[in-house]
Amino acid sequence: MQREPQPCPDLGLQPISQDVLCEKYLKPGETTAQMLYQRVARALASVEAPELRSRYEALFLANLQAGAIGAGRIMSAAGTDIQATLINCFVQPVGDCIQGQDEDGFPGIYEALREAAETMRRGGGVGYDFSRIRPKGARVMATASMASGPCSYMNVFDQSCATVESAGARRGAQMGVLRIDHPDVHEFISAKRQPGRWNNFNVSVSVPDAFIQALQDDAAWDLVHKARPGAALLAQGAHQRADGQWVYASVPARALWERIMRSAYDYAEPGILFLGRINEDNNLHYCETITATNPCGEQPLPAYGCCDLGPVILPRFVRHPFGFGGAAAFDFEAFAQAVALQVRALDNVLDLTYWPLPQQREEAMAKRRIGVGFTGLGNTLAMLCLRYDRPEGRAMAVRIARCMRDAAYRASVDLAREKGAFPHFSAGPYLAEGRFASRLPEALKAAIRQHGIRNSHLLSIAPTGTVSLAFADNASNGIEPSFAWTYKRKKRAADGGSTEYAVQDHAWRLYRELGGDAQALPDYFVSALDMPVQAHIAMMEAVQPWVDTAISKTVNIPVDYPYEDFKDLYLQAWRARLKGLATYRPNAILGAVLETDAAPATVPAASPAAPAAAPAVPPVDPMRAVIESRPQGGLPAVAEKLEYWTQEGHKTLYLIVSFLPVATGQGSVDRAIEFFMPVGQSGESQQWITSSMRMLSLAARGGFLERALGDMRKVAWDRGPVRLGSHRKDDGTLVPMWHDSEVAAMAYAIQNILARRVRDPVQQRLPLDEPAPPLPVPQAMIGKKCNECGAHAVIRKDGCDYCTQCGQLGACG
Repeated sequence: MQREPQPCPDLGLQPISQDVLCEKYLKPGETTAQMLYQRVARALASVEAPELRSRYEALFLANLQAGAIGAGRIMSAAGTDIQATLINCFVQPVGDCIQGQDEDGFPGIYEALREAAETMRRGGGVGYDFSRIRPKGARVMATASMASGPCSYMNVFDQSCATVESAGARRGAQMGVLRIDHPDVHEFISAKRQPGRWNNFNVSVSVPDAFIQALQDDAAWDLVHKARPGAALLAQGAHQRADGQWVYASVPARALWERIMRSAYDYAEPGILFLGRINEDNNLHYCETITATNPCGEQPLPAYGCCDLGPVILPRFVRHPFGFGGAAAFDFEAFAQAVALQVRALDNVLDLTYWPLPQQREEAMAKRRIGVGFTGLGNTLAMLCLRYDRPEGRAMAVRIARCMRDAAYRASVDLAREKGAFPHFSAGPYLAEGRFASRLPEALKAAIRQHGIRNSHLLSIAPTGTVSLAFADNASNGIEPSFAWTYKRKKRAADGGSTEYAVQDHAWRLYRELGGDAQALPDYFVSALDMPVQAHIAMMEAVQPWVDTAISKTVNIPVDYPYEDFKDLYLQAWRARLKGLATYRPNAILGAVLETDAAPATVPAASPAAPAAAPAVPPVDPMRAVIESRPQGGLPAVAEKLEYWTQEGHKTLYLIVSFLPVATGQGSVDRAIEFFMPVGQSGESQQWITSSMRMLSLAARGGFLERALGDMRKVAWDRGPVRLGSHRKDDGTLVPMWHDSEVAAMAYAIQNILARRVRDPVQQRLPLDEPAPPLPVPQAMIGKKCNECGAHAVIRKDGCDYCTQCGQLGACG
């Protein structure tokens, strides 16, 4: 049927976009994205020559409106008076000594820790290569002791990251890298199997081509370090090779690879970095060696290198999406213009930003790395009526990536003519055969030889979690296909409750608004979990040759995907000459991924001929239904003796909690409905107890007890901390637990009672361990702890941390 031409509708902001925009990016006095764009454009133009500022402010503003946005730090902090970096991520060096510098000039462990803390405090994530740190059992001559190994020091970096809150309330993200020939690689691979360990790290093993060769030859693999082993290891056969390295052990390459693959299959980590390909392709192979990446993996960087990122929203350049009003087409000319101006904007960021460390500024000024990228590829292909997992979809992605490469490099040459080439530029080695720049068109290479180039690297495809939500109407993230057409997000409110609302994929939403049938989508609407696993790798293989750094992508693996097929994916990635690979397979250990709607959240109105379906009425949760009054008669109850310590000394209280058995459809469970303190506790200083018990009783019967207890846990006062209970550390030792007030301590004790009532109704003693979440809060899916809602439900989705409990997006772009 012939479609009538239609203009692309103004979809407006869906609630998720407005929410993220306000929470993460708008500053005081700003109420719209347009006002934010004006702030950013003015800031980016401020480093231009005075006579050019007004011109470039207008150009940058128009480019932002067209879809050439900055990464999160730029959009949040540019043009403000906050001393925060506009750079998303860095790589920091870590040397083989405690303080000062090691013999090769790398900062000692605690100096590196200080540098990382300062970087994260200013808003940047950090990647590290810990391979220089001597292994466990190595000899430490200065103290006549044995080394504890890099994994023990990673514990310290992890705790520091958990403690330091980044500028703008952004928690720091970290990447920990260890070489596959490091003697402690086995501990590194399995460390995150311990719950709670390295929650603030992504981890990757760096793999050289030599290991792949040993794997294919079924050969032994030496685990080596330059540090001399201790006497015990020497007695076990450790020895020195001809090249001076000490061999701590030799292991079958196949067995080591199997250990990595099993961990990746079961725990989604470690990822793999192919160091050989990374350094071989590097434009600056002649003046740097890369051993680590930023936290999401799209930027392999040298020591103190940075990610200065800015994605372009690809769906903005699709004309006649889905074929409505004409043949769907991508506007390559407009896209190239946006990319060219984006190069100038990101180059200006390097001169505008606050640098946490002088070494970071020196590195950036010497090489002027930037990372123009894109977001919304999955949506764009659907809007062009192309399947992401078919050759025609990959061919279009290549055309887009090639256009971006050529436009960016051409713009950087023009900038070099105007402002000068980056100081470490040398035409001969920069364009040497086998490096990325050697594959540029001949005309571009000739221009580089004649004029130089402003930026050593120009391209990077990063995850774009929150900026896609805030500025691109929830377009598909980075290079990823869409994950789901609609899904649910729970957002915690200031009062401790939560709001749930539907989130819609941009392409699905646009298709519906243009008149498409959202209930019967064309086959080019293909999601991440609907396509073969090999299609994810095939897209990376198609696009990587056109990107001078790397691509951040999560290959989503079905839960029932065979292990034998899974472990071959990483060798496929190596054969495809990728620079790394990360996978995510939901399972009982990690929890399932995102909760998606089985049907779209909103559907077109029913025709007059068909009666409208009655809205589905959600079942009433018996643990949250309102109980109008206390039932008559006696109820089962628990009596607790609570002992705690304040600045006034030891105190004792008695608490009675009454329960009402309620049916749940699977039997019955006890619901707390009344809290009571016996007589004799009515002194003036304890009147707060009586009022608190009455409030909790009302909250329990009103169905919001967990919210009330959560609020009580946050209460602080000036009478000093209160000690009640103990917390078990990772090593099994118990340490006292402190609370900000007696109110908070009582709430902690009550949470224990409620949780223990369900596990063991006859148990009466207050446990020493940290309590489980009080019922009736549903058990969260297992994952890392969420900084937003506190649930242990954070997984990796589209290269970003994602909480399956509340929908919070964490470290990515």
